[in-house]
Amino acid sequence: MGFEKKDLSEADIRTKFITPAIVKAGWSSFSQMREEYPITKGRIIARGKTCKREKPLKADYVLFYKPNKPIAIVEAKDNNHTIGDGMQQALNYAKMMDVPFVFSSNGDGFLFHNKALKF
Repeated sequence: MGFEKKDLSEADIRTKFITPAIVKAGWSSFSQMREEYPITKGRIIARGKTCKREKPLKADYVLFYKPNKPIAIVEAKDNNHTIGDGMQQALNYAKMMDVPFVFSSNGDGFLFHNKALKF
């Protein structure tokens, strides 16, 4: 019995397609790759006498070239999205973390952006 990639969740796409591709490209899943990496703790919203914290922002993957030196953000989407649908979100995270390389994927391939190059 087969499956349709479009029926898989984002988590399944990450586990079955994106993580193996990152490892195959030479990144160590133990020392160079972090999943669900926290970007912010979540904004605090104050209204009257109450306050609450919004959901924290987390990058699907952050790749490190040295310990504590992030070099790339990888944003994953399920396969009902295009390869590039996570690019803007990843670019926002990369700006917050001052990271030069950004990838977006839906499990079919990767879209790459180099923030360091200026044309």
